[in-house]
Amino acid sequence: MTRARNCLRSLAYLTVMLGFGFARAGSYEDFFEAIARDDPVTINQLIQRGFDPSSRDPKGQTALFVALRAQSFKAAEALLAGPQPDINALNETGESALMMAALKGQLDWVKRLLEHGAQVNKPGWTPLHYAATGPNPAVVQLLLDRGAEINAESPNRTTPLMMAARYGNEASVDLLLARGADPQRRNDLGLSVADFARDGQRPALATKLTKLLR
Repeated sequence: MTRARNCLRSLAYLTVMLGFGFARAGSYEDFFEAIARDDPVTINQLIQRGFDPSSRDPKGQTALFVALRAQSFKAAEALLAGPQPDINALNETGESALMMAALKGQLDWVKRLLEHGAQVNKPGWTPLHYAATGPNPAVVQLLLDRGAEINAESPNRTTPLMMAARYGNEASVDLLLARGADPQRRNDLGLSVADFARDGQRPALATKLTKLLR
């Protein structure tokens, strides 16, 4: 009788644990699906039921990073208002939520993340590199005003000015130069800022930048 009772107790425990695991798996999928469809109600319900909002998606991205990348701003609001997220959490390639907001040119969100303690400077690729790559010079200006290292070097010594010259708004190039970015630098491949502009199919900009080279 005792053995039977213990077996029943173990079976009941296993059933509960399996049920919890299935519920958690479902919650995980529901959570990231809610972010994709910009559904703050479901996000809040899942968090209130105990789901950990610091969970990462299958690619290792934080929820806030995913929300800003998808421009799911209501979802991002819910995440920021919930249990305090790790604003400076990085994905496997060293990217933060601030870097994604900067890349997308989301000025309001860059401001909000900075207000919540997002780090302006970090080793390797920085938010300023991403802002310079993006469409909004106002984000570049804001990061500089908040102390971003203007000549920050990526792992291969690429600077924000180089990124702006190839990919970004040309107004960002002018802004960086006006604020003191060094046009003389070259990255580990020996490429100058003019080379970056040329590679980005911007011949007029490349000509202008070439005149700055010694």
